[in-house]
Amino acid sequence: MIPVERQQQILHLLAERGAVSITELTERLQVSHMTIRRDIQKLEDQGRVLSVSGGVSLSERITSEPSHATKRSLMQEAKLAIAHHAAAQVAPGSTLYLDAGTTSLELARELAQREDLMIVTNDFMVCAYLIEHGQGRLYHTGGQVIRENQSCAGEATAHFLRNLHLDVAFLSASSWDAMGISTPSEQKVPVKRAVVEAAATRILICDSSKYGKVGTFNVVGWEAIDQVITDGQLPESARELLAQHGVELTLVL
Repeated sequence: MIPVERQQQILHLLAERGAVSITELTERLQVSHMTIRRDIQKLEDQGRVLSVSGGVSLSERITSEPSHATKRSLMQEAKLAIAHHAAAQVAPGSTLYLDAGTTSLELARELAQREDLMIVTNDFMVCAYLIEHGQGRLYHTGGQVIRENQSCAGEATAHFLRNLHLDVAFLSASSWDAMGISTPSEQKVPVKRAVVEAAATRILICDSSKYGKVGTFNVVGWEAIDQVITDGQLPESARELLAQHGVELTLVL
């Protein structure tokens, strides 16, 4: 059996079961563990599966963004730790971008008392917090309002960002995998790409629960990201992948 046929059989089995162990795959397909791991790596590189401890599972496709209220209640301890570490990396006098998201809101809380910073955001919750508590300069991008996660997106937002020179962009994601960052929202694509182009340093701040999820629209690959700050539950396969792409990985908790 050639590799493509084996990989199709793996996908067929995963479609039925959702997850399967490497041991079972070696027995079913009558090949070595090393061969199965190569097949899994190939499928993971295509964003179709996710390596888990002792086995493999299908990547989870997301079709919509969770609401701001829903996201706020998830992985809270990890978000606090990620934000605390990210804040420590912001140099004096920086101009930075905080992408829409609940981890960005925690980062805004960490940075609020910094008078030396200029903060740009497309997130209304981040902006509202910094209006009330912040000490530095503050800009909101404007653009089309996305009610579900209380932010702006679309071409008008991207146009504003293309006219900036940012020192650091802290990016969020609802889905990231071996291919890079993706999103179920087409309107977010030009915004995130504009930020990547505008920033000298691009840092993904995202908890590990989003890894292995796939959105319909690709945003950027790993060549566009300098660093990932996430929690220690990130799978080993993801850690190896980021190292291969030269992305600095910081694990908190």
